[in-house]
Amino acid sequence: MRRLEDGATYREPVDQLVYATGAGPRWLEVPGARSRGIYGVATLADGLLLRQIVEDERPQRAVIVGGGYIGIEMAEAFVARGLDVSLVELGSEVMGTLDADMGALVSAALREAGVKVYLEERVTGFHADGGQVRAVETDRRTLPADLVVLGVGVQPRSELAAEAGLPLGESGAVRIDDRMRTGIPGVWAAGDCAETFHLVSRRPAYIPLGTTANKQGRICGINLGGGYARFPGVVGTAITKFNQTEVARTGLSEREAQALGFEYGVARIEDRTRARYYPDSALMVVKLLAEKGSGRLLGAQIVGGPGAGKRIDVVAAALHAGMRVDEFMYLDLAYAPPFSPVWDPLLIAARKAAEQV
Repeated sequence: MRRLEDGATYREPVDQLVYATGAGPRWLEVPGARSRGIYGVATLADGLLLRQIVEDERPQRAVIVGGGYIGIEMAEAFVARGLDVSLVELGSEVMGTLDADMGALVSAALREAGVKVYLEERVTGFHADGGQVRAVETDRRTLPADLVVLGVGVQPRSELAAEAGLPLGESGAVRIDDRMRTGIPGVWAAGDCAETFHLVSRRPAYIPLGTTANKQGRICGINLGGGYARFPGVVGTAITKFNQTEVARTGLSEREAQALGFEYGVARIEDRTRARYYPDSALMVVKLLAEKGSGRLLGAQIVGGPGAGKRIDVVAAALHAGMRVDEFMYLDLAYAPPFSPVWDPLLIAARKAAEQV
């Protein structure tokens, strides 16, 4: 071990070791990427620092690189503070965990709020003046910038684990079993540095979310303390928002289902968050996937107004239970006009998906 205060190194004997180093933001390795004014956001401290910079330095133009969860949430924060915001995304749409047709709905919400969205553009470098970033260069244009936020994903902090001989998965995260054991006696791992098990694909997966990290930490603590607990796995449920547009997903997207070789049916419907005649009823779009032959639910995506997003939890519960779409379509969900149409949009999507499988 190395003591940070003075750099002294020493050995510390242990009976059990928990490797929980988390994940860090990916950085672009292009010219100018280390200029002042370019930030990654992975912790609360990172967010507080950005807020302080916006308040103290009063930047006018912000460029966000990456249209995932961090990028969308930073765009919302910058728009609320009156900045001129541009967002550059390498993929064909923002929110790469969604299918492109659903991501396009999020892009539309961004543009409606004044965000300039540039899709299928690669950042090739940053221009600086006196060490301070002044512009972002893509393969198509130059975007003036006083402030840049990189939201191009995170990667597990597993370098030390690799050096110590801990097994890593394809993602580079530490491979663990359902009790958080690494395969080396006395060494455990949990959180964003570790893999998990995907209950729909039935394969190891790297899905660094705070919900999963907390559950893995609890399982690890119970086992480390002499108890017995197993973590069943996840279905990849996540949610975010941009202004009044809520965005949620769980299970597999079409792209993921295709890559894994699933044959599936898909339903995509537009409906309302509440009864149509009720005040503030908002549009929502639901996309539902089910496996052909078995009818097993594979995943769902939701984009819509207030009240849309948390409906994803119903589908997540159904995925955990391994429900078929014909079972799901008759779930006894709560109804009152302030909360839902009499046929909840999820049930309508399920009914249509059942016709495809």
